[in-house]
Amino acid sequence: MAPNPPVLGSLTWLPAAEHPELLGAPVAAALSQLTGPAWVAEIDDELADTAAFTDAYGVPLEASANCVVVAARRAGQTTMAACLVLATTRADVNGLVRRHLGARKASFAPQDVAVAESGMAYGGITPVGLPSSWPVLVDAAVAGADLVVIGSGTRGSKLAVPGAVLAALPAAEVLDGLGQPLAPAAPAAPAVAPAVRRAPDDSDVGWGERPADSSDSDRRYLEDRPPHWGSD
Repeated sequence: MAPNPPVLGSLTWLPAAEHPELLGAPVAAALSQLTGPAWVAEIDDELADTAAFTDAYGVPLEASANCVVVAARRAGQTTMAACLVLATTRADVNGLVRRHLGARKASFAPQDVAVAESGMAYGGITPVGLPSSWPVLVDAAVAGADLVVIGSGTRGSKLAVPGAVLAALPAAEVLDGLGQPLAPAAPAAPAVAPAVRRAPDDSDVGWGERPADSSDSDRRYLEDRPPHWGSD
């Protein structure tokens, strides 16, 4: 008996194997590799990016995982890999990923390269159906999740798959610390009152001077004299 579909946000989840028309071609072809269930939900392709998807469909950010394509270079050779991390984190590409792949340099692959090499739509790239030569690095938090929402190879749908199923993909390697917490937003700078520009003679100095002798005949003149008045 097939497991019940998940309840995630406002989406209607269907068995992915029964709806290949909602999937990218490489993903549909690779579903048989999965060791457990997968569901698919149709979405507006304009809302495929994680932030827009979360807002539109009410799927918690912590229930989504991002798959990023990495280009690793060593000795003049470039190899491709994929990293799967929770959407609340960022893949440690220049640290853990670079060291794990034994690369001199690692960086996010350019958009056109990621699309051409994966055969999937940008914004829909997913670990299911990637070229078999690519390592698929899975953060331990993803592997331990009951269910995560990932791309489907297209921008018009999403997959929901148990973390353990993704960790069991043929090319998958589970790494602790692959996903690093996102840097907190910088606090807004305190408002600074604009500097008051004053004329050279606009000074409080001189107002209300008092003569040393209270009986001085110039008392009223000194007390009321504006500062820009010169002395006689």
